[in-house]
This record gives sequence, C-alpha cells and structure tokens, in this order.
Amino acid sequence: MEITVNQATEDQRRTKPTDESNLGFGDIVTDHMFKMDWGVEKGWHNARIEPYGPIPIDPAAMVLHYGQEVFEGLKAYRGADDGISLFRPTENFKRLNRSARRLVMPEVDVDLAMEALKKLLLLDRDWIPRSEGTSLYIRPTMIATEPHLGVRPANAYLFYIIIGPVGAYYKEGLNPVKIYVEDFFVRAAIGGTGEAKTSGNYAASLLAAEEAKKKGFTQVLWLDAAERKYVEEVGTMNMFFRIHDELITAPLNGSILPGVTRDSVIQIVKDWGIKMTERSLTIDEVISAARNGSLKEAFGAGTAAVISPVGQITYKGEDFIVAGGQMGELSHRLYDKIVAIQYRRKPDPYGWVVKIG
Repeated sequence: MEITVNQATEDQRRTKPTDESNLGFGDIVTDHMFKMDWGVEKGWHNARIEPYGPIPIDPAAMVLHYGQEVFEGLKAYRGADDGISLFRPTENFKRLNRSARRLVMPEVDVDLAMEALKKLLLLDRDWIPRSEGTSLYIRPTMIATEPHLGVRPANAYLFYIIIGPVGAYYKEGLNPVKIYVEDFFVRAAIGGTGEAKTSGNYAASLLAAEEAKKKGFTQVLWLDAAERKYVEEVGTMNMFFRIHDELITAPLNGSILPGVTRDSVIQIVKDWGIKMTERSLTIDEVISAARNGSLKEAFGAGTAAVISPVGQITYKGEDFIVAGGQMGELSHRLYDKIVAIQYRRKPDPYGWVVKIG
C-alpha cells in the first residue's frame, strides 16, 4: 500500500522545545502523524502522513461507548553518531495485533506499520532529542470509529501513530520509588483483558493509583484478582524480585502485560548465568524475604522507565525498605546494559536494534 505524505505548512508546524532537561513525559507532540482507515469492504486503506491535529469523531463512535481501543508504546533513540534507532519495534506491533485480536479488532500488517513509522520518524527527525536520558516516544493506537449504539464489534477503525520528545517517566529518575501493595481494588483477572494493552485496563487502575499517590507513593503493586495473594505487575511496569540469588517475575497467565522490556531482562539475565524464574510469587513470600533480608532488590521494567528500582514496599500499613533504599546492583547493571544497546553505545548481540537513519 502506498503511503501518501502531506507535509505541514509553516503555520501548521509546532514549536520545538529548547530545554531538553525539562521535556517531561507525554505532553509534547511533533508536526506530523500517521493515519490509516479500516472498513469491512476495503480492509486497511488510505494510509497517509499528515500534519498533527484533532481527529474528527462521531459522538456515537463505538470506541466512546464500548471501549474498543488498543495502543502501544515504544521509543526512537538518537545515537552518538546522530543516527536514529528503534528497540525491538516489531515486537510492539506484534503485541498490538495480539491486543487487537482480544478486542475483536483488525490486525495491522507489521511491515506496513514499520514502513509508516520509519517515514514518520525521518520526516520529524529534528524532534528527536540529543540529551542523555531523552528519546522520542511513539504511540501507535487503534480505535473503533463506526457510529453505532449497540454492543458488538465495530465495522470501521482508525489506526494512527503520534510521536513526541520525552525525558524521564518518573520524576525520581533512577532514584528508587515507593510502591503501595493494593489488596482491595483489582486491575485485571485471568480470562479478562489484562494481557491486552487497552485503555480499560488503565482506567480500572486510576482510583487506586490516585489514592496511593496522595499517600506519597509512586505506583501501585497489583495482586491477583481471585485471591489477592499473588503479586502481578505495577501500573506501568512488569515487576521483578531478587530473593537470595534468584530473580522472580510473575508468569504470563493472561492477567498481566507481556512486556518487551520484561522479555529483554529475562534474556539478558539468563545469559549472565543468574537464576531466572517465571512463577507465581505470593506477597507473603515477598514480605517474609524483606523481613529476613533475603529480598536483595526489587525493580520494575517497562518501555517508559526502562528499569525503575524499588526502595520501599508498603503492605497493610507497614513499610519495608528494599536494598537499603538504594538502586540494587543487578537493576543498575540491567539498566546500563539495555540503555547502552538502545543508544548503540555497545554491541547488540541480540539483534534488537533497528537503525533507520
């Protein structure tokens, strides 16, 4: 499919940020976006890059009433040679398609999505920041656009990609965060949509996250929906716990997101000869390990923050300090390794990096 390009005029162009130390996360977008439509008879069609702007949507569009929406998050990086690269981008588009299948939405052609993304990035390449720790965030999204009030899968969809420069996701940066173990509210249940990257999962997490924030916590650690017993994930990251000499993360049983960074951590740790286990882990086991000192460190892994160390876990009103409130040796080592690959500062033995310009 041909991708048409309609470049923004001078008056349509947006003001680029001049202070890369104050980018924040998710507030700035570039000059252009990619769009593509889907209909029952035509399938995917009208692939185009055009100036960034509002999307006209019917008040009866089914995404607004029945929640058919999936999205992804990945980043573009500017290397020391001024080249642009992506980190495992096809895995994100494959996951988008898995999410789409769960929400009964059409899949996108991964090669076409990659071609569109590359064209968009090269067109807006001047927006990719150069400072340490910055990148260009990429948000592919699919929504149901058919105007219809009735519960069924829609017959029309829009797929679009928007991009924008970002700094650190958490204000703490690499400083350890405090997480609150939520034992009343639930994010997702096995058999639900927890493993899909869809807006409803995040909507379900907002109340608990806001209550935790008011108490001074950065994130919520979710427990399983059935028994409130097994640790699952943090709102924006998969969780890892190092107990004794074993690194443990929750299994992909249908209620948590199969993170790309999660998978990267697992592969790297195994190559380092560290015992890596995907298994159900109870919160009681975590707390017991924190009490007796065998919980060496805990950290989250995700696209936005890469690796985020946990310095405190609070459960049932009791605070447990992890790794002396500092970033652990393994989490620091993993962060350095992944970031060095992403920015092409060190060799990529896994073939994860895609250089596009």
